[in-house]
Amino acid sequence: MAILFAAPASPQQTKVENVRRTLFSQSAVAALQRKYGKSDVSYLLVDASSGAILASHWDQPEKPIPMGSLVKPFTALAYAEGHDFRYPKYVCRGSAGGCWQAKPHGELDLTEAISLSCNAYFARLAGSIPVERARSVAKSFGLELPHENATTEDLFGFGQQWPIAPSRMALAYLELLRRKDTPGVSPILEGMRQSGRQGTGAAVGRELKYSEALVKTGTALCTHAHWAPADGFVLALVPAQTPEILLLVRMHSVTGAKAAETAGSMLREMQE
Repeated sequence: MAILFAAPASPQQTKVENVRRTLFSQSAVAALQRKYGKSDVSYLLVDASSGAILASHWDQPEKPIPMGSLVKPFTALAYAEGHDFRYPKYVCRGSAGGCWQAKPHGELDLTEAISLSCNAYFARLAGSIPVERARSVAKSFGLELPHENATTEDLFGFGQQWPIAPSRMALAYLELLRRKDTPGVSPILEGMRQSGRQGTGAAVGRELKYSEALVKTGTALCTHAHWAPADGFVLALVPAQTPEILLLVRMHSVTGAKAAETAGSMLREMQE
């Protein structure tokens, strides 16, 4: 009888496996808290399997606040429920069409719109969603509901009538991950993967040595005591293939893409 032996792991495979085992160990979490626990960066580090908070430096994470484009995946699902779980393609004309980017994104499908967090795409998408359906989807994910008088701008994260507690937002993304095989979810998660590669969350991907991340960025109205035009948010699930942790970051007076640079540095610190 032949005896089969597994091929020895390559040095790169060994490194990847070591990252999986140690990236979010107690010592890595402690390193994160030492460097960022007294900084101006607000963050939640959450175990992806249990939803337990591993580390927190966020004043009142249960208090609902505007979270900008982090609501877009749930807006997308509200649209999908009313359109046979098919997403449209729209043309972004840049700032002339209400997008955050001056240069047009061009024609986009949902995955590309998630990756680039295109406001023009989501403004059109949200414009065809009844508030009642958005409220129903929010409820199913454990989120606070949009106000009954929420506008199109609120439904894609540009207004103030859909505040969400950071702790609830983190758990909603974990629920989104658990529903990865249900209709409408796969294009959203692929958009988050592309965001971490070349989209608004690419700064996270550049910092990770042995794994990818699922990333969503957001820019929202400032809620700090010292007012600024906006606060930047980034949510990252790492590793992308089988996420073990979720990192949610908020930074004062920056965009979501800028906050992604800090989130990437935080994850790199934990790896190292």
